[in-house]
Amino acid sequence: MNKFIKIFVIFYFYSFSANSQKTSINESSKSPKIYNWQVVRVVDGDTLEISNEFLPEELKLFVRIKGIDTPEKEFRAKCQKEKILGQNASEYTKKTIKTAQEKKLKITFSEIKWDKYGGRILAVVKIDNKNLGDELIKKGLARPYNGEKKASWCK
Repeated sequence: MNKFIKIFVIFYFYSFSANSQKTSINESSKSPKIYNWQVVRVVDGDTLEISNEFLPEELKLFVRIKGIDTPEKEFRAKCQKEKILGQNASEYTKKTIKTAQEKKLKITFSEIKWDKYGGRILAVVKIDNKNLGDELIKKGLARPYNGEKKASWCK
């Protein structure tokens, strides 16, 4: 049974990835697909865990906010400055998501694709049509990021 679940998950992700590529290729002729996944938890400033009723419970699904990089927190931070900034970014994202959920604001995910490592989904995340990544950048809690080498937060 375990082997069947693994094969199903791989097939599902392959299908999801192929469909995502088709959407992005045809963006000029079609509106991008928008998803309304439920946010289960904020992992850090730029990563969210979403509900995944379509996968086995032990498999978690994460979304990284597209186009930004936030500082690392706790043991992943390379210096005290990064650790503090990472905690601030994480707290801002937690507070923003919690407020949106309490006020029943629309949280949407669009421009979906796999991150460069294949373990998370990359998506533009909007709350009531406001881009969360842009808000993090405006607050100084994130930098623009598109897959290049990340600049240090410790300088």
